[in-house]
This record gives sequence, structure tokens and C-alpha cells, in this order.
Amino acid sequence: MNNETSVTAIHPDVERMLVSEEQLRQRNIELGAAISRDYADREVLIVGVLKGAAWFVSDLTRQLTCDFTVDYMAVSSYGAAHKSSGVVRILKDLEVPLEGRHVLIAEDILDTGLTLKYLIRNFLARGAASVEIAACVVKEGAQEEKIDVRYEGFVLPNEFVVGYGLDYAERYRGLPYIGVLSPRVYEDA
Repeated sequence: MNNETSVTAIHPDVERMLVSEEQLRQRNIELGAAISRDYADREVLIVGVLKGAAWFVSDLTRQLTCDFTVDYMAVSSYGAAHKSSGVVRILKDLEVPLEGRHVLIAEDILDTGLTLKYLIRNFLARGAASVEIAACVVKEGAQEEKIDVRYEGFVLPNEFVVGYGLDYAERYRGLPYIGVLSPRVYEDA
């Protein structure tokens, strides 16, 4: 998924672009069509995992033709680190009940899988009728937990990526593409 792009178009802390703005737009159209088809006969609750998934949820839901509602949940397993701590903490819970609802968790990135495994168990325990996953990015070979992603955006190398909601210490989220963060940015942190 390499794109030819001028060096000046890429943030100086980003080594290379992996997914362009146009590729993101096109993939959201494709995912939106698949979700709309699969949920044509029932309402789906889209649960965006804050903060990173806000970009993905915003663009994805504009492509949906099925009935849906949106809620957000904030969880953390990274803090300011560049690797998951493995401990999931709920920072902001959902505002709507899950009992009997068909839930689609929209996640910016599937890395270790620990956060998604926790959320799936949590939502099913709250009585969700079904729980599926839409992940903008799946890191190749990074999963410690087996997670079935029904709607997969991009499978990317197991490198530290930023942009399109993905961050390092709350920076780089607003980049309109997904790229590899230079290790010099986080190696000494």
C-alpha cells in the first residue's frame, strides 16, 4: 500500500505513508456498504472507542443506509506509552443500555486485542444481542488475543502508526493519512 507522494506533504515525524486520504475514503465507502447490507433489517448501535475512532466513526457512518445510533466509550490501555500496558480502564462509559441491542464496535486499531476482548465480554455481559467489530487498522501479527474482525479496513505491518485518529501521546491524530511514526520520536520517551 505504498503511495508515491512528495516528502513535503508528509509530517516530518512520519517516516512514510501507508494509507492515503483517498484510500481511507474509498475503504469507508466499501465498509459502509457491507454494514448497511448486513444490518438492513435491524438497527445497529455503533460504539466508537474514543478518542482515536472518532475519525473512523464520523466517516463510516456517513456511508450507512441502515438504521443506526451512535454512542462512545473511552477506554485506555496505552496512556502516553507506545505499547499497550495490557490493563484496560474505562474512562467514559456508554450512555445507552445494551440489552437486546446489536452492537458494532468501531475501533481505530486492533493491536494486541486485549481492549476489544474486554469490550466484547463486557457488552455481552450487559445483554447485547450481538457484538461485531469494525477496525480501521489491523496490525499484522500483533494480536495476543484472537479477535474476529467482521469489517476490516487495512492490514498494516506491525509498526507504530499515526494519523486519521491514531496518535502518540495525543499528537498526530489530525493527519489525513496513516503513516509510520519515526522511532526517534518515542525511543527516548
